[in-house]
Amino acid sequence: MQETLNPVLIRLLQKRGITSAMMNDMLSWDLKNIPDLTNMLDLAKASERIIRAIDNNEKIGIYGDYDVDGTTSCALLWHFFQMLGVTVDTVQPSRFIEGYGVHISSIDNAVEKGIKVLITVDCGISATATADYAVGKLDLIITDHHKDAAPHIPHAYAVVNPCRRDEPEDSVLRTLAGVGVAFALALQIKNDLAKIGREIPTLYPLLQFVAIGTISDVARMSPLNLRLTRHGLKQMTTTQYPGIRAFFSPEELKVSSISSEKIGFHVGPHINSKGRLDHPERALRQLIAADFTEAREHFSHLELANRDRRTIQAEVFAEAKQDVIDSLKSDELFINILYQPHWQEGVIGIVASKLVDTFDVPAIIFTDAEEEGVIKASCRTAGELSIFDQLEKCKEHFIKFGGHKAAAGLSMKKENFPAFKAQMISLMKEIPHSLRTKTSSFDVEVSLEEINAGLVKDLEKLEPFGPGNERPVFRMKNAQISSYRIMKDAHVKWSFGSKANLKSTLQGVSFNYLGKWNEATPEELFNLQTKAGLTVQFTLGINRFNGNETIQLMVEKLMPGQVN
Repeated sequence: MQETLNPVLIRLLQKRGITSAMMNDMLSWDLKNIPDLTNMLDLAKASERIIRAIDNNEKIGIYGDYDVDGTTSCALLWHFFQMLGVTVDTVQPSRFIEGYGVHISSIDNAVEKGIKVLITVDCGISATATADYAVGKLDLIITDHHKDAAPHIPHAYAVVNPCRRDEPEDSVLRTLAGVGVAFALALQIKNDLAKIGREIPTLYPLLQFVAIGTISDVARMSPLNLRLTRHGLKQMTTTQYPGIRAFFSPEELKVSSISSEKIGFHVGPHINSKGRLDHPERALRQLIAADFTEAREHFSHLELANRDRRTIQAEVFAEAKQDVIDSLKSDELFINILYQPHWQEGVIGIVASKLVDTFDVPAIIFTDAEEEGVIKASCRTAGELSIFDQLEKCKEHFIKFGGHKAAAGLSMKKENFPAFKAQMISLMKEIPHSLRTKTSSFDVEVSLEEINAGLVKDLEKLEPFGPGNERPVFRMKNAQISSYRIMKDAHVKWSFGSKANLKSTLQGVSFNYLGKWNEATPEELFNLQTKAGLTVQFTLGINRFNGNETIQLMVEKLMPGQVN
């Protein structure tokens, strides 16, 4: 396998400690030899109950979180039951009314609709009170992938979660996103039906939803997730689902496979947009639309919502960033914990992520909840720090909390904010700087001459990118800015050459570069390079426009001189 790869890629994989055997596994598309997705506790029990409900014409409901993972999980199971000829109800809560998770009111609403079996997707592992309330009213089947942190596993009819406390710690299924667990449930039902002579079509097309949810939820790109998402991304160019096709222009579908970047920066944000501002149902309705006209109608609403979301997000981020700058002292910045009552709840997660990118430390952003005297927060980590583990040490302050190593959410009484903030800062001070700080790093150094179409083509073999398979960051020294121009008062388009080869140039872009914290302006960089070359850090991609393809550097950092 190594001989077929570009030499730069071989250097990259060797630096990441990937052996030949690991390389074959990492680049594999083989679905026949993946781990058994149905090897989870309660999965057979859940399948048996669902098949019984189908045979007895009992009403089934799918209850999903309002983010991309939850929405794609709902869509996946909706399409799966369509294969079985079964109509199911789909329900998602509002971020602003019910909030995250499955609630007692959710059970009451399901009972009113006559639902006998309610299946949660991407939520429920902490819903102990709701599970108790559901007993005798309906059968609650929980499918989730979040960390099992409640005092006990919910007393639901079945709880399917590879991260259950009684699942093996070394289970390879622990990396599955919520949509991956939903796919496993569908697979178990399909297998159980086959045992009694009831065959249904292949589930292969459903991997498209697995790909979108897994990438958007920033799940770890284990060899298992890499294979599942690769097959999902490849199918999207010829998808039979109108709701997925509606995200792309005809030009964007003229590729062999959709990129993880297109999912992460286009499809995911659009699915999330309505849920961040009001109710998420529009995105789900697009994903289950019966025809392309209906799907595009829903997508037009998502486009408007996404524009509004970007505007609100920019306003909140600018205010939050200024709050941090105003509070900076000579002391080291350990973590940013901010609260403003008027910040829009739907964007605080994105703002937290942008603050991490800006100041390189974890961020926890609070705003008012619907309930009087209660505030909610979105939390994002930096470096190797598990923000979930740190929050767990402070849980006496919270009404509820949950999440992962990298991201979490919580709610608490407003009066607890000062004590919580003080405790978190104290905890951060005890953690080594290298573990709680986002550092500027790169994978391999390249020359301008090594950047060519062959390298970019081989990079695509590593797709999809995500945690555990990060998009490679390259460093080029002795670079020269041939020219630059400002775009939309925020972005910078660069033309780069090298001191050794001024005739050869490469195009690059830095999005939202202007106004970046502690970064030199384009003019300053252009003037500084007269004394010394520049060191440029970037990822590589293809810019496709009007049928043309050109190599494009996605520039992350420019540093005067020769940085070691």
